Amino acid sequence: MMILYNVTIGIDRDIEKVWVEWMKNTHIPEVLKIGIFVQHRFYKVLSHDDEDTVSYCVQYYTPTIEQFNLYIKDHASGLIEQHRSKFEGKHVAFRTLLEEV
Repeated sequence: MMILYNVTIGIDRDIEKVWVEWMKNTHIPEVLKIGIFVQHRFYKVLSHDDEDTVSYCVQYYTPTIEQFNLYIKDHASGLIEQHRSKFEGKHVAFRTLLEEV
């Protein structure tokens, strides 16, 4: 069984390329370096229909809810703030926690 932490981000099209590169080269590696998530996936949402923004999903997998709670308690706020301040006013994000059944 796995726990999936899904982060969906709507990013302004005018900074999309910069944001994707930052996510791939900086943010996602920093999240994975913590050692809580055992794998990840990074997707562009194709069904999103908005001329000003484009959406992406980042999925992080961890074996237990306890591991995820450790991430939230000790690491999430700093990483979220880093993303928010770097792309302030240029994105929206929402997070979903799912359990494999």
